[in-house]
Amino acid sequence: MVAICFTAVVFDGYDLIVYGATLPSILAYQEWQMTPVLAGLIGSYALAGMLVGTLLCGVVTDMIGRRRMMLASIVWFSLFMGACAIAPNAQVFGLFRLLAGIGLGGVLPTAVALTVEFAPKGRRNFFNAMTCSGYSIGAIIASLLAIVLVQDHGFRVMYAIGTLPLVLLVPLAWKVLPESVEYLMAKGKTAEAHQVAKRFGLPVAEPATAPEARTTAKGVLRLFRPPYVALLMVFAGACLIGQLLTYGLNTWLPQIMRTAGYPLGPALQFLVALSLGAIVGALVLSALADRVGGRIVVIGGFVVAVVSLLLMSMNPPTAALYLAVALAGVGANGTMVVLNGYAATQFAADVRASALGVMMGIGKMGAVLGPLVGGWVMASDLGVEWSFYAFLLPAAVGVVIMFFDRGARMTSEAVREPVVER
Repeated sequence: MVAICFTAVVFDGYDLIVYGATLPSILAYQEWQMTPVLAGLIGSYALAGMLVGTLLCGVVTDMIGRRRMMLASIVWFSLFMGACAIAPNAQVFGLFRLLAGIGLGGVLPTAVALTVEFAPKGRRNFFNAMTCSGYSIGAIIASLLAIVLVQDHGFRVMYAIGTLPLVLLVPLAWKVLPESVEYLMAKGKTAEAHQVAKRFGLPVAEPATAPEARTTAKGVLRLFRPPYVALLMVFAGACLIGQLLTYGLNTWLPQIMRTAGYPLGPALQFLVALSLGAIVGALVLSALADRVGGRIVVIGGFVVAVVSLLLMSMNPPTAALYLAVALAGVGANGTMVVLNGYAATQFAADVRASALGVMMGIGKMGAVLGPLVGGWVMASDLGVEWSFYAFLLPAAVGVVIMFFDRGARMTSEAVREPVVER
C-alpha cells in the first residue's frame, strides 16, 4: 500500500524535475529555437497545471473515490509525458506539460491521504514522511538519468521514461490498491468498508455529519477577517517564497551552471546535490523543529538559503559550490516541510484545513513564478551572479516575513488553543 503511494510520488517528482534536467539540451535544440523567456514560461506551465489539478482533486475525489483518483492521475500524467516526448515544437510541448501538470497535481494529496488512513496507528508520521520523500528521490533519479542519457540520446527519451507508470505501476495499483474506508462509508457502502477495514486492521466509524465540511465555507470567510487574516498572510507569503525558491532552482540550476562554464554532466550533478540537500534538510529541520519550535527553524531555513545563494554567486571552489547547492536545498525544500507543519498548529481546529488550503494555494503562485523569474534573469544582460541574486532576494524577504509571525499570532484566536509549536 505504502510502496504504491511512494512510487507514485517518485514519478511525480521525476516528471516535475525532468524539465530542469533537460532544459540545457532543450535550449540547445536548434529546431525549437527556444529562448530563456519562453523556457521559463513553459517551466511554469506544469506548475500551473499542478495548481489546477490540486484544486480539482478534492472535488473529483469526493465523486469517484481516492483509489480511482490515484489511478486516473497516474494514467493522465503518464500519457501526457509520452506526448511531451513526441511534441513537434516548443508550443505543443508546453501545452502537454500544462496538461501533465493537472494529473501530477492529484497525485501527492491522494497519496498522502491514503498513506495516513491506512498506516498503522502510531507510525503515520513515519509512513507519511516516507511517501513524501519520494518527490526528492524522483528528482535525483531524473538528474542521474539525464547525466547518463541526454548527451547521447537527446532530451526526448527522458519524457518517454515518464510513461513507465502505465506498465509498471497502474496494473499493480489496479489489483491491490484499496478504496478509502472513509469514502466507502460516506457513500453508504458499509459492507465493503468493513471488509477493507478488517483486511487492514482499521477501525470503522459510522458516517459522520461532517461538521468540518459544513463549516468549510464559513471557515474560509473567517480567515480573511481579523484576527486570522494577518496570520494567514504571513504563512501564505512565506509559502509563496518557499515554493518560488524550490521550483525556480529545480528548473534553472543546471542551465545556470552551464552558463557559469560547467559541462552538462557536472551541471546536472548540481541538481542531484540540491535534491540530496532537500531530503536531508527536511529530516534534520523537522527533528530540530520538534525541539526548538517551528518559527525559529523556518527563519533559520530562509537564512540558510540566503547564505548559500550568496556563496554560490561568489564562484567558490567546486567542493564549496556543491556544499552551497546542497544547503540551498535545505533552505528551500527543507524549510517548506517545516513551514507546512508549523502553520498547521497555529490555527483553530475549525479553520485549520481551510487555512492550509488557502496558504498552499497562494504558495503555488510562487511555484509558477519561480521558473519565470529564472527565465527573465537568464534572458537579461546581467551577469551569472544575478541568477543567484534573483532567488537570494526573495529568500531574504522570507526571513523578514517570518519575523511578523509573532505579532500576527498574538492577535489570533489560535494562541488560546493548547497547540504545540512544531
